[in-house]
Amino acid sequence: MPAPTEALRPALRTITAELALDLTEQQADTLLGYLALLQRWNAHYNLTSVRDPAQMLTHHLADCLAIMAPLRRQAGTAPLRMLDVGSGGGLPGVVIAALNPEVDVTCVDTVGKKAAFVQQVAGELRLKNLHAAHSRVENLVAAPFDLITARAFASLADFVALTRARLAVGGIWLAMKGKTPTAEIESLPADIDVFHVEQLAVPGLGAERCIVWMRPKG
Repeated sequence: MPAPTEALRPALRTITAELALDLTEQQADTLLGYLALLQRWNAHYNLTSVRDPAQMLTHHLADCLAIMAPLRRQAGTAPLRMLDVGSGGGLPGVVIAALNPEVDVTCVDTVGKKAAFVQQVAGELRLKNLHAAHSRVENLVAAPFDLITARAFASLADFVALTRARLAVGGIWLAMKGKTPTAEIESLPADIDVFHVEQLAVPGLGAERCIVWMRPKG
């Protein structure tokens, strides 16, 4: 991997220590390899507006690593199918796949080059549990998913409306947001249960972050 990315290994270790995440050397290699690929492809395909690898580490990787412990508490360790909507460069889908081999992750995006990038990541980093789909989520042909995630994708109401048909019975939604989106929560349909709004502390990122956990009522 490029030297600038490898140089971020100590910073990555600091972030995971602050988040109380146990990271194997192989997982660290995978995350740094992902950063290297993101940096390389970003020069040509504009996957993210963040260009500096150190900023990619805090603004993207740390942001996604912060949801790992909450995700594991809610989902447990049983095998499950996850859909990452509007995944872009694979966030948080790639990070979840890298750290949770029991989770089968599909990243869907309407932009073909972004889906191609995620497929390249899956191949180069040997993530057999990571898949990419070039599609609008409402047109996606796939078996239902136990967990559906989104990061900066749409309003909560639109997120739920577009993905509801893809959610398995007993499934849940995980929406990554900045400040608690009170107005968006109030705009949700009456049959959607926001069962937890979880505040996150992202190491090195001086901004508010939270997870909005949702599921259908009844």
